[in-house]
Amino acid sequence: MQTQNISVQSTDKQDFLPINGTFYIEFLVGNAKQAAFYYHYTFGYDIVGYLGPETGYRDRASYLLQQNKVRFILTSPIKPEGFIANHVFKHGDGVRDIALWVDDARQAFRETTQRGAEAVAEPEVFSDEGGEIIKASIKTYGETIHTFVEDKNYRGFFMPGFQKMDNPYLQNRSVGLKYVDHIVGNVELGDMNAFVDFYADVMGFKQLVSFDDKDISTKYTALMSKVMSNGNERIKFPINEPAPGLKKSQIDEYLEFYGGAGVQHIAIATDNIIQTITQLRDNGVAFLHVPDTYYDDLKDRIGDIDEPIEELRKLGILVDRDDEGYLLQIFTKPVQDRPTVFYEIIERKGARSFGKGNFKALFEAIEREQELRGNL
Repeated sequence: MQTQNISVQSTDKQDFLPINGTFYIEFLVGNAKQAAFYYHYTFGYDIVGYLGPETGYRDRASYLLQQNKVRFILTSPIKPEGFIANHVFKHGDGVRDIALWVDDARQAFRETTQRGAEAVAEPEVFSDEGGEIIKASIKTYGETIHTFVEDKNYRGFFMPGFQKMDNPYLQNRSVGLKYVDHIVGNVELGDMNAFVDFYADVMGFKQLVSFDDKDISTKYTALMSKVMSNGNERIKFPINEPAPGLKKSQIDEYLEFYGGAGVQHIAIATDNIIQTITQLRDNGVAFLHVPDTYYDDLKDRIGDIDEPIEELRKLGILVDRDDEGYLLQIFTKPVQDRPTVFYEIIERKGARSFGKGNFKALFEAIEREQELRGNL
């Protein structure tokens, strides 16, 4: 894959890859049953489905978690050999599949592979008494894939192979998470533009914004990032790469512990971030700490906002403004022992940007955690 300058695709051109949204995000993890309970009791996801030996899949156990429009699949290997086990051994718990909801999976596969995408799985029909779905997969950065899912002829529960779980004790803990806002990928130095080209040329995405090492830097570390989006902007993929600095950046740390490129964090939207973060903190979710001084001149920097600043200070929520409004955001610490995947919780009050004004405070908070781990 060669790096080249891209021309941003105009939104008035015919979209050869229409995407309705994120269908699911699949994690490969060491112990899916225990991970499912972690996500249920801390992040408030309902455990609604199961796939495994009892449903005809002899090599894995998968749990389907859902909260509003967010769907996670947590999958573990049943045996110590095979791709799933090898993936977990190399990467730890991490995202394998960002599945995209499309009207025509065959066409999506054909259009992308003709433009240079590497095929992972040819279009295949999966069926049960609820009808059929069609899935096909292509490769993106690292060992991450995109699966195109077409479900217009399916009326059953989620997908064939999954059985519904109706246990009331595993439901009704929602904290107000609504949908996937964006998914951030970390790639090796020099690969960012290559994957920007991939999403532009192969998938027809446009570039929304770019940040260089002057935008995203501290005294010690820096990174660069470009944000790619499909035509309707329901899918947004920032791509990060490290930039030279005095010490090891957060991207370098991720690449070292994950064993290569992969998903760094997932941003989940809420309509009431104060309520959501209050519940998440009560449930035991750990967030990055921002010094109180961040809030001393917040009103001067941001202007008038609806939320009480003292409440934001107490919870550690960051605020940024662009030409169209403002946003509120906060970042968890990594949710596994390896310093890899974490989450962003975001509420948009009109803003379409990604919190550029918070980069310095955020990255200094990450550096403090890196230093505690001995990885700065």
